[in-house]
Amino acid sequence: MRRAAALVAIVTGAAAVVGALASAGCTDAWNDPYPASERGSNTLYSSFVERPKTLDPARSYTSDEWGFTAQIYEPPLQYHYLQRPYTLVPLTAREVPVPRLLDTEGRELPADAPAERVATSVYEIRIQPGIRYQPHPAFAMDGAGRPLYLDLPESAIRTKYRLEDFPQTGSRELVAADYVYQIKRLAHPRVVSPIFGHMSEYIIGLKDLGDRLQAENKRLVASHEARFGRTDGNLPWLDLRDYALSGVEVVDRYTYRIRIKGKYPQFGYWLAMPFFAPMPFEADRFYAQRGMSDGRNLNLDWYPVGTGPYMLVEHNPNARMVLARNPNFRGEPYPSEGAPGDAAAGLLADAGRTAPFIDRVVYTREKEGIPYWNKFLQGYYDESGIGSDNFDQAVRLSLEGEARLTPEMQAQGIWLRTSIGTSTFYLAFNFLDPVVGGLSDRARKLRQAVSIAIDWEEYISIFANGRGIAGMGPLPPGIFGHREGREGLNPVVYDWVDGRPKRKSIDVAKRLLAEAGFPDGREAATGRPLVLYLDTVARGPGDKPRLDWYRRQFAKLDIQLEIRATDWNRFQEKIRTGNTQLFFLGWNADYPDPENFMFLLNGPQARAKTGGENAANYQNPEYDRLFEQMKNIANGPERQAIIDRMVAIARADAPWAWGFHPKDYILGHAWLHNVKPNQMARNGLKFYRIDAALREAKRAEWNRPVLWPLAVLAAALGAVVLLGVRAYRRRERMAARPAQRAA
Repeated sequence: MRRAAALVAIVTGAAAVVGALASAGCTDAWNDPYPASERGSNTLYSSFVERPKTLDPARSYTSDEWGFTAQIYEPPLQYHYLQRPYTLVPLTAREVPVPRLLDTEGRELPADAPAERVATSVYEIRIQPGIRYQPHPAFAMDGAGRPLYLDLPESAIRTKYRLEDFPQTGSRELVAADYVYQIKRLAHPRVVSPIFGHMSEYIIGLKDLGDRLQAENKRLVASHEARFGRTDGNLPWLDLRDYALSGVEVVDRYTYRIRIKGKYPQFGYWLAMPFFAPMPFEADRFYAQRGMSDGRNLNLDWYPVGTGPYMLVEHNPNARMVLARNPNFRGEPYPSEGAPGDAAAGLLADAGRTAPFIDRVVYTREKEGIPYWNKFLQGYYDESGIGSDNFDQAVRLSLEGEARLTPEMQAQGIWLRTSIGTSTFYLAFNFLDPVVGGLSDRARKLRQAVSIAIDWEEYISIFANGRGIAGMGPLPPGIFGHREGREGLNPVVYDWVDGRPKRKSIDVAKRLLAEAGFPDGREAATGRPLVLYLDTVARGPGDKPRLDWYRRQFAKLDIQLEIRATDWNRFQEKIRTGNTQLFFLGWNADYPDPENFMFLLNGPQARAKTGGENAANYQNPEYDRLFEQMKNIANGPERQAIIDRMVAIARADAPWAWGFHPKDYILGHAWLHNVKPNQMARNGLKFYRIDAALREAKRAEWNRPVLWPLAVLAAALGAVVLLGVRAYRRRERMAARPAQRAA
């Protein structure tokens, strides 16, 4: 009977488990990846793919890293969150500085003075008083006002492995000297800032400071090696306050001055980048102590120190990064005006309210797209991009190319935001090549014919899921100088038909090709077929559809296209030396100024001759003359007129088949508000707002456990057990009867 009792106990236990699961399933989602303590909290959930290599603002230069640093560090300027074209506005500064222009004698010049008369541009930046740094051990003081952790013996540091191991924290006010200290760090040989070379051409004295710091660092290295027998990275701290920088000075507690060589209007955009965020000397000194980086990652790469709305409280780049509200942040009002359509999109509902609106931001590392997408649909990520594998599930494109959410997405209350990136992708003709290069009518008409034949609208549809717009010139939308509609039409490649651009027919392209001396794709003089060569990077079998598509575009003109695939380094070397004919490249803007795109076609910056960014080696004297006028004047009607003439010249010369500007898609749930893609700024997180209650309700609705399979399983198990009990009892009775007869 004990066996029967055990079987009955199994049935009872299974029923109890099913009952418990059913009870729990009424309230909890079993697939929730977050702790129960976070439910209902004012937390944004996002993800990252690539682990950040450094969060030091003097070194960081990738979008993955800026996604973190822009929430923590505050340069003096920022981009208006809503307005387009992108507009600089104050962040910690009181106003956007207007440079004073001086000639060689120090006399002030008018703002529209030609660049050749300007010897120096002076930027005076006044910051707001009362801004405070996040809590950090570098600011901690004892009762007598002495620093607690800035002069520790190495033996004390050996016991420290995390920033939390320093229990005391402090703060202080942001001052102008902190910005000056950071600019000096750009020249520090141990920092190795990626913009030092460029900035040393403009900031007066920066190169000289770099040379002096380099010499001092070499002396310290030699001394260190003599003392310890090796260089282990634990060099003494260089207090940059002791090193003068002639072009940068503190004027008073809240004002500093930067002097620039010549006229460089684009410098204002650099003042909106983390490179020019403040760095307190205490943080530099704290992390420079011997032993801090010995396998502990106690450094600025790992633990940033800023004045921004958030601070990094968890740094595990292989799994999870967490930002929390900076308790010392002063607050910032949400913008009260935006671009056309922003009010209708609900982007001005929080106008004037004090940000940040979210308390914590949890980033989880997701290496695979499918798990990430599934978690977004379950409500465990608040926003998402769209991968190619998921595009058809999320978006439908109308005949006009307009993106709309699928009914499934709409049913979940998901919204879609799109924006054109400040990027351009193009097919370049190498102007040094004897066939496709040069300004002759023959070469120009050949390039124009090819430009018409390559159907970028089709390319965008096939290879980019429709996420892009065909280029009409070098400038993408959102950049001053870009023209919309009929005004922005490229008349070499398109006609304006029924209120929209229409690519010219292939017959027009064939006529141009014949006028270039290649009727039906053959050389008129010899009858030989025209063969062109496309240099590209070999990535694998997945490239074949794209390369076959290129061949078909040229085949429309009976031109044979030969693909010359190589590795990335060899490809770059061929472009550097001008040993190419056709190649495909792209450019992402460093800052939203037309100069940052138009210089890609500036003759003096030809890649093969000067190592510049003009990879096509295009040269047109008139374009180059206009570029020199355009690059140093302020945005306005005069600059627009010059840009229009430059674009017209480039369209006629066709050094690029203009390609396309990519379009970014962002999906978000109904509980996430105030999201507007901003290609130039990454600090908009402070304006996001979450409806946590709605999120919890939707998560519970979408992730309700399905219990009927467990019930069926329990019933089947119970039936099997009951049959077993009956069979056991039957055998017991059968065994007992013969014994009774024998008695």
